[in-house]
Amino acid sequence: MEAFSSFNLWQRLSSSWMRVHRRFFHASPHMASSEDLMFKNYDDVQHKLMEEECILINEDDVNIGAATKKICHLWSNIQKGMLHRAFSVFLFNTKNELLLQQRSMSKITYPGHWSNTCCSHPLNFPAELEERDSLGVLRAAQRKLKHELGIEAHEVPIESMKYVTRIHYKSQNVPNDGLWGEHEIDYIIFVHRDVTLHVNDAEVKDVCYMTKADVRSFIDNSTERAIFISPWFRLIVEHFLPTWWDNLQDLRPCLDYRTIHRMVDCQI
Repeated sequence: MEAFSSFNLWQRLSSSWMRVHRRFFHASPHMASSEDLMFKNYDDVQHKLMEEECILINEDDVNIGAATKKICHLWSNIQKGMLHRAFSVFLFNTKNELLLQQRSMSKITYPGHWSNTCCSHPLNFPAELEERDSLGVLRAAQRKLKHELGIEAHEVPIESMKYVTRIHYKSQNVPNDGLWGEHEIDYIIFVHRDVTLHVNDAEVKDVCYMTKADVRSFIDNSTERAIFISPWFRLIVEHFLPTWWDNLQDLRPCLDYRTIHRMVDCQI
């Protein structure tokens, strides 16, 4: 794919975004009163995915149980302190360009938002619960790269993934429906390889490789051009990504397994 080099991208998403924007903002204030009402406006595939079990954790990233993705992402539960484990993959090609994805318009949280390569959760089953060398999280990342982008496991072997650090953040859904949100400790994973993409349209609306300068301009001009950026990606770009990108050939100076960077109170 060509590196992103202009901002005509906003024209491709504006009309579809506004349809979703209107749908959410005019939803009934009582939509959380029952399971049927809660999901009546959502895609069946995304509804089913909300049944997956995420890993509940405390603020020190200690496993304390499990709950469905739906329960974890309800803003009412988040406001009571519910927190779960997540990951964000940053995949760079051998030209040192970062692969971004635009989330599908059918996603329940942050539809149509541009973000890093792949973002999701390790699930509550043995292979993804394993904490030794963060193997559970890395296996989950490999699984979701296949699910969302069609990247085969042999193209992103576990040993090619670099766990960098963890970020703790919280954000309400956009459009702000008062129902959904995110509250995660997010494992940052870097991959530096050329891969073959077979994008899953149910998960991803668009993809694009960008240079470091492109990403900076993309973020800086996003509001003016009605381009929506996921809150976790914006935080990472603003606080961490430039340094990590500069050390892409040797990430060892950036690896920090002890710190959980507290970004909950940061302006997004």
